[in-house]
Amino acid sequence: MLMKMSSLFLRTLREDPVDAEVASHRLLVRAGYIRRAAPGIYTWLPLGLKVLAKVEAIVREEMDAIGGQEVHFPALLPREPYEATGRWSEYGPNLFRLKDRKEADYLLAPTHEEMFTLLVKDMYSSYKELPLALYQIQTKYRDEARPRAGLIRGREFVMKDAYSFDVDDAGLERSYGLQRQAYRRIFERLGLEYVIVRAMSGAMGGSMSEEFLHPTAIGEDTFVRSPGGYAANVEAVTTPAPEPVDHADLPPAAVLDTPDTPTIDTLVEVANRLHPRPGRPWTAADTLKNVVLALTHPDDTREIIVVGLPGDRDVDLKRLQAAVEPAVVEPATEADLKTRPELVKGYIGPAVLGPNGAPRDEAGDGAAGAVRYLLDPRVAPGTAWVTGADAEGKHVFGLVAGRDFTADGTIEAAEVRAGDPAPDGSGPLELARGIEIGHVFALGRKYAEALDLKVLDANGKAVTVTMGSYGIGVTRAVAALAEANNDDRGLVWPMRVAPAQVHVLATGKGEEIFDTAERLSRELEAAGVEVLYDDRPKVSAGVKFADSELLGIPLSLVVGRGLADGVVEVRRRASGEREEIAPDLAVARVRELVDEALAG
Repeated sequence: MLMKMSSLFLRTLREDPVDAEVASHRLLVRAGYIRRAAPGIYTWLPLGLKVLAKVEAIVREEMDAIGGQEVHFPALLPREPYEATGRWSEYGPNLFRLKDRKEADYLLAPTHEEMFTLLVKDMYSSYKELPLALYQIQTKYRDEARPRAGLIRGREFVMKDAYSFDVDDAGLERSYGLQRQAYRRIFERLGLEYVIVRAMSGAMGGSMSEEFLHPTAIGEDTFVRSPGGYAANVEAVTTPAPEPVDHADLPPAAVLDTPDTPTIDTLVEVANRLHPRPGRPWTAADTLKNVVLALTHPDDTREIIVVGLPGDRDVDLKRLQAAVEPAVVEPATEADLKTRPELVKGYIGPAVLGPNGAPRDEAGDGAAGAVRYLLDPRVAPGTAWVTGADAEGKHVFGLVAGRDFTADGTIEAAEVRAGDPAPDGSGPLELARGIEIGHVFALGRKYAEALDLKVLDANGKAVTVTMGSYGIGVTRAVAALAEANNDDRGLVWPMRVAPAQVHVLATGKGEEIFDTAERLSRELEAAGVEVLYDDRPKVSAGVKFADSELLGIPLSLVVGRGLADGVVEVRRRASGEREEIAPDLAVARVRELVDEALAG
């Protein structure tokens, strides 16, 4: 049935919605593709569903092409499987939890590893039935604290999640490679630029993961890349640690007066004024900053930790969060500091921390043992530092790592900067931002072991299945496409995902104009072209043109005043090119342009 503007459930807006921060959010709402139902939750309208369906179709085709089989799980799930894997608590406040009328616990699924695992366990028992790849396209739920940017960070979203099941690690490697290549084809067909970066597995677990990021200035994820090809999410960047330094000739550490120096800047200024050294002045890079943070663990226990890092760097909370998951990290509060009187704000040093502090089995002032102390890898053995002396107005100079203090371990928590060396030696890093549109995980046996998924191998021995998990944010891909394809007049959809391929506009008042426009619309449909026909009789040509540009359909066929001279006009939305053509040639010309775009 011909899709007509006069009956289409559509209302375009001339003004941006007040809560819209980014172009995709503004334009998808203004053009009538989505409507806000609640923070982070959107209603999909007819044109938006057509775009979503086309993205889903491309995903399905590529999943099917590598042997994937589609299933569909419920979104409402029982607690028990997630309890078995630990994720009922590990997901923390991001999990929507609810109870039924019998007080049984349920959740709205953020992802479905447990259910896929149990399904295969229920149906398969032999290595002969593997490898297996299953996938679904399903609505997911996460209780985002701060949903933003429309579809990019929502509480309800559509995701394609696929899972591979193999009898051994070699099989997992093959399955992972197949999924990874399918992802490349999906994003290339969608016309979405992407970068594959190393990533952290987080609450998903597993031995390896990679993200597919769409580079854009409004992206939430920061990633790095080097001239030599290294690419990683900033949370996954590892610091090339310096070699240990020979400290045999270094003098003993000395505690010196440094009045009114609670910050690194004031410390550097006073150190150079009161305690100058020969050769060069003190800088922030010579200081050891000790940052107090609080971890809230899944069981709601709160732990105070201290991270030591060079004073010219700050702690990156996202990097630290990735390193300590499933705990949730935040800066320590004044209330936290009151539980640890040994931490003198502005003058904290290693002497009261970790292995240098109170024994673990001793308790003091209501706190159990010393505060856990974690160091940036740059604080290598033999390096000397200026740091707090645990007393107001005093710092210790020449404190040597490994000689004068140690730590409980190292941690990747310091900010990554442009120009830092790539971990693989491939050159200096540059920073960019992107939207995560896909993520692949080599899960290994985490979920199979937790849920006892085993098969009999060729020798009749029960072996634990190894798994992979592969996700694409389908609704997020729609947002990324809108973000990448727009101008100051509206959306500019690629042909493969547009809600229609040509927008026929009747821009006049005469019956001949409307009759010709409708005839051409039906002939285009008969020729296999997807048509949206603007047949509104009392709407001006200017409004129709504005709506057409806002909707972003790749081609438009304008039937208007030129019909009197025997021509109609074909317009290309992306380039703005226009050509006049006889009405009898219009259908063939539009079909040709559609085919060219789909073949490109």
